[in-house]
Amino acid sequence: MDKYGLAVAIIGAVICAALAGIGSARGVGLVGQSAAGLVSEDPSKFSKALILQLLPGTQGLYGLLVAVLLLSQIGVIGGAPQQLTFAQGAMYFFGAMPMAFGGYFSAVAQARVAVSGVGIIAKKPDQNGKAIIMSAMVETYAILALLISILIITGLGSVINAA
Repeated sequence: MDKYGLAVAIIGAVICAALAGIGSARGVGLVGQSAAGLVSEDPSKFSKALILQLLPGTQGLYGLLVAVLLLSQIGVIGGAPQQLTFAQGAMYFFGAMPMAFGGYFSAVAQARVAVSGVGIIAKKPDQNGKAIIMSAMVETYAILALLISILIITGLGSVINAA
């Protein structure tokens, strides 16, 4: 069972990047659909709508960051892969999960807020700052998920290397 630790850790990195990326892709797509309708009616509002469309895309970047950090921590990137027990691999796996799920769900939630923001821009373009702020508030939870995953993964590295 101990020979599977590295594989479990790598699977955690893959799931983290994939779920956060899928959430961002769904989010950017949802807002893009709404923004396309707005821009077809008033092309001058393209840049305001584009900012809202970009916001749910950050979670995919955060997921990628955590995956790269995890892979570099276990030596898959930039070194020789560590021999991890199953328990150590599972700890890395679960360390990536806050960003995996936090990234997915916050991207979709942020997209829903941003779609409503596109509606604000359609009716009152001078209020686009409020639409951006409301959408960016959801980003807080993606950043918290990013932070906890980084803290867990880097903390595990020092614990595992000390053992």
